[in-house]
Amino acid sequence: MNFLSDTNPGEVLKQIRNNSPLIWNISNFVSMDIAANALLAFGASPAMAHAIEEAESFSNICKAINGALTINIGTFDKAWQECAIKVANEAKKAEIPWVLDPVGAGASEFRNQNASELLKLKPTVLRGNASEIISISGNEGGGKGVDSTSSSNEALDAAISIASQYKIVVAVTGEVDYVTDGSQTLSVHGGDIMMTKITATGCALTCLIGAGLTTNQETIISTANIMGIYSLAAEIACNNCEGPGSLKPKFLDSLYNVTPDYVNEKIKISRV
Repeated sequence: MNFLSDTNPGEVLKQIRNNSPLIWNISNFVSMDIAANALLAFGASPAMAHAIEEAESFSNICKAINGALTINIGTFDKAWQECAIKVANEAKKAEIPWVLDPVGAGASEFRNQNASELLKLKPTVLRGNASEIISISGNEGGGKGVDSTSSSNEALDAAISIASQYKIVVAVTGEVDYVTDGSQTLSVHGGDIMMTKITATGCALTCLIGAGLTTNQETIISTANIMGIYSLAAEIACNNCEGPGSLKPKFLDSLYNVTPDYVNEKIKISRV
């Protein structure tokens, strides 16, 4: 397999640490802690704000200081749904880059509705597991609640179809991660299955992808680079922990300690 040599993940990491961008997250109750701490460890500045009354204010802040937005539907109720739609519209008007995480799409009609309505508002990146991406494409997702029962490879055609239809970048996580804009597709190698034993690690990745959108790299490249850095940090943490209980703090330490030179040396991204 031929790995790309010019994606420069170290540059994405450097820019985030130098600029400490504000990442505004409409997250969920389960993911707020690990997502905020992952952003801090990475060098970004998290804001967890989901009140509809703050939508315009935070949109103005993000626009003024080159921030980004992430929207995660994991524990939506009616109020969060209304807020997310308003926030996505504000982001669209202000041209703020944003990431949609359709947690559990396919598990209920309410989640499907949320994912569908937000997708119409053109996120910069859609990030999900294989079952979620397959479900959004209109096929059976095969998910078990919020967990995926499909492989990332099985979701690749669905990801390409969604990316082409909505003119966005779609990222699929799994044993191998894929990122596509519909015309080109990259695969990202690495990670460790033990990460599935900690809740909301995918949600945290979504927030870091948001941080990558504040850099000057092309969206598909910055997204692949962030996924590569995340997978590398996961490998380091899993090799140095005793189980899920010690993995979480080890993972945050890995995100904090990984260096631009090291990620440029170790990360493996190839063109599909």
